[in-house]
Amino acid sequence: MNPHDYCHDKAAKSGSSFYYSFMFLPPERRQAITALYAFCREVDDVVDDCHDVQVAQTKLDWWRKEVSQAYAGSPSHPVGFALKDVSARFNLPREQLLEIIDGMEMDLTQTRYLDFKGLQLYCYRVASVVGLLAAEIFGYRERQTLKYAHDLGMAFQLTNIIRDVGEDARRGRIYLPIEDLQRFKVPASQIMEGRHDDNFRALMAFQAERAEKFYDQALAQLPAADRKSQRPGLVMAAIYRTLLREIASDGFLVLDRRTSLTPVRKLWIAGKTWVRA
Repeated sequence: MNPHDYCHDKAAKSGSSFYYSFMFLPPERRQAITALYAFCREVDDVVDDCHDVQVAQTKLDWWRKEVSQAYAGSPSHPVGFALKDVSARFNLPREQLLEIIDGMEMDLTQTRYLDFKGLQLYCYRVASVVGLLAAEIFGYRERQTLKYAHDLGMAFQLTNIIRDVGEDARRGRIYLPIEDLQRFKVPASQIMEGRHDDNFRALMAFQAERAEKFYDQALAQLPAADRKSQRPGLVMAAIYRTLLREIASDGFLVLDRRTSLTPVRKLWIAGKTWVRA
């Protein structure tokens, strides 16, 4: 299996909604975004699957070296080889890939966030930076498009946080800011124990409204000149926003289940959005 086949296999097996936004891209750009996605999956899996913090830290440090080696022309991992290939064709700054690892590393040392400002730094590193890299791969004319990519990354990560509240709690993490928990009178113990009530639903409605504002803000900032090239992001926005609204319509029952859209529905949304964008 060559490096790009490895990355494609990693993306396809993940079942992620992102995969559906890659399908309509020309081969060269599809290869590049798939390599970026595979890299994100590799470093994210280190944090999610490794229960020993020191081992996880060692693995993330290894990935930092692998990124540097990829840019120096001597990687050792299939994803590193793929990144070496695509970074030469697209303007993918090494520092931004390293910043994604910095974001993943935060999960090793921080399981709570005092306020939204603190959470924003985490979201920026693990999602907005990915959005900025993706914008480079898709291509753009107007620098305003980078503001769109930044805010869309924020919207995606806030949607992920809402969807995964229960799953994250079982890993000992609560990404909902402490100031929000206190405002809506939802103790952390309630989330850890998986208890839904009216206060929790109000808290989650507030989180969903914040995410919706980032979607609105992002889409308002996308210049018309770049709308066609940035269609993969618009596809993702349509899929993720549909998911967010599905969670809301179900009453934010996210503590004991994980809401998802069927592959057929994702494909239908992707095709419809691509044609209309």
